Amino acid sequence: MNYKTLQLAFDANIATLTLNRPDKRNAVSYELIADLIRALDEVRTSSAGILILTGAGKAFCSGLDLDTLKGLIGRTPEQNLEDSRTMVGLFRSLYEFPKPTIAAVNGAAIAGGTGLALLCDFTLAVPDAKFGYTEVRIGFVPAIVSTFLLRQVGEKIARDLLLTGRIFDAAEALKLGLINEIVPAEKLLDRASELAAQLAENSPLSLLYTKRLLTGHARAELDSQIEAAIRENAGIRESADFREGIESFLEKRKPKWTGR
Repeated sequence: MNYKTLQLAFDANIATLTLNRPDKRNAVSYELIADLIRALDEVRTSSAGILILTGAGKAFCSGLDLDTLKGLIGRTPEQNLEDSRTMVGLFRSLYEFPKPTIAAVNGAAIAGGTGLALLCDFTLAVPDAKFGYTEVRIGFVPAIVSTFLLRQVGEKIARDLLLTGRIFDAAEALKLGLINEIVPAEKLLDRASELAAQLAENSPLSLLYTKRLLTGHARAELDSQIEAAIRENAGIRESADFREGIESFLEKRKPKWTGR
């Protein structure tokens, strides 16, 4: 398949999916979401047994693209719901991917980028990688990512990260159990390949069954939580604070919240 926003390469038993918008810090656009969903499906049906996800350039994924942000203002309630369901489709495709996944976080992974990085089975990060669920700082609700984060770190830590919207570094992410290893930048992809080779020594059927078991445990709870998250995610987009958050961010000024 041809992709405009990413590169997909196969080497023996390993598929490497590289977000490839380095000039935009690999920011999320509608086109990138569509490419990711298609690429995940291609890897799922391929002979590759392990998936590595990384970014081109200095960032892993910096969150929503500015043009995409601008386009969110004025969308209809139906379009907002459709957008939310599309993002859920991407996140669940990665979270429930039937083959082992490794995120090689080469730089900043912010908002949706944090979601992508931490939904993989294994997350390796360079020392200067940054993470953050920054949605509340610009009038969003981190609704969809919250359903996964709660399972990973528990409610107290999730409340801290989601309500403050603060940026945290790789060392804290490791301490919280959100990433598995901190790896020097020059060794990141080599370490990811080494881990992939280690996984590939196991029975592919056993890996498939184990992942199916793990995602099956979470599915019923996620189904109900994500439906609520979709409604919250779409609902906030009709608020004055949402519009103000986006406009102030684009204008690089401090927002003037009204609570409406």
